[in-house]
Amino acid sequence: MNPQAKLIFALSLTLGTTLTISSNHWIMAWTGLEINTLAILPLISKSHHPRAIEAATKYFLVQAAASALVLFSSMTNAWHTGQWDITQLSHPTSCLILTVALAMKLGLVPFHFWFPEVLQGSSLIVGLLLSTLMKFPPITLLYLTSPSLKPSVLMTMAILSAALGGWMGLNQTQTRKILAFSSISHLGWMAIIVAYSPKLALLNFYLYTLMTAAVFLSLNSIKALKLSTLMTTWTKAPSLNAILLLTLLSLAGLPPLTGFLPKWLIIQELTKQEVALAATIIALLSLLGLFFYLRLAYCATITLPPHTTNHMKQWYNNKPTNTMEAVLTTMSLMILPISPIILAVV
Repeated sequence: MNPQAKLIFALSLTLGTTLTISSNHWIMAWTGLEINTLAILPLISKSHHPRAIEAATKYFLVQAAASALVLFSSMTNAWHTGQWDITQLSHPTSCLILTVALAMKLGLVPFHFWFPEVLQGSSLIVGLLLSTLMKFPPITLLYLTSPSLKPSVLMTMAILSAALGGWMGLNQTQTRKILAFSSISHLGWMAIIVAYSPKLALLNFYLYTLMTAAVFLSLNSIKALKLSTLMTTWTKAPSLNAILLLTLLSLAGLPPLTGFLPKWLIIQELTKQEVALAATIIALLSLLGLFFYLRLAYCATITLPPHTTNHMKQWYNNKPTNTMEAVLTTMSLMILPISPIILAVV
């Protein structure tokens, strides 16, 4: 793909995201979502591999269906109340349809089936965009409409997402699929708190984006698409592998790393809202996620393949680490001590 085309798609993604997150009118938000979908499709299918084409087709069909539901929800609300304002969503049927539409856009259970397949068919950089930037507009719509949505529906979806995201990630050998199920699990944490504290859901999303970007960029640097590849990359970039271990543990939510902050605050808020049972269940379900993060970390830093025949050794290279990667990794590990400042700002 030539640089001009890449620039056009990057600008379109920026325009679509900005349009959705800054609009008050449903039609403008829908337009932004459509621009985003059309801009990411060529990036997914640029390798012309059958799996990439399949991923692009699945992504298009799911996102088109979800966008149609967003439009249908907003039109139903406008028909009954005369309001096109995003924050004025009040009709019960519209609220339910919008919940389904946003769950499809985000990949929440039970509308999650497309996400691991699409991520598996994409490159790591496009996978990063799908896991972070493409989730931002739907999360913003969820944030704006959260007072209107039913907490019980969101909580059910959230607990199922945390359960399936952890459970289905256990036996995966492809790093992109593991990160897809990790994303589903993290979205469960955002969905469970958005009805009670929308700002906390956004903070969780920002920190998740930070940590996921660090992991994706690290895996892209060492070109690790499978766990078996990850086992031999210690020869190529030993320091990066060691840092990847810590970043994965941060994504799992272990103290004293950054990933512990959103989990801690969400459990605290849920307890204050007297839904301690849900807090206990989702905290226990995060142990499933911890298992496959530890598995990734173990493969990255501790093990060697049992055989050394017939494969190319990846010898150490002296190429300097990407600055963005270094900054993201540092932030993924060290934000917890400055959490009082973050909470004061939020």
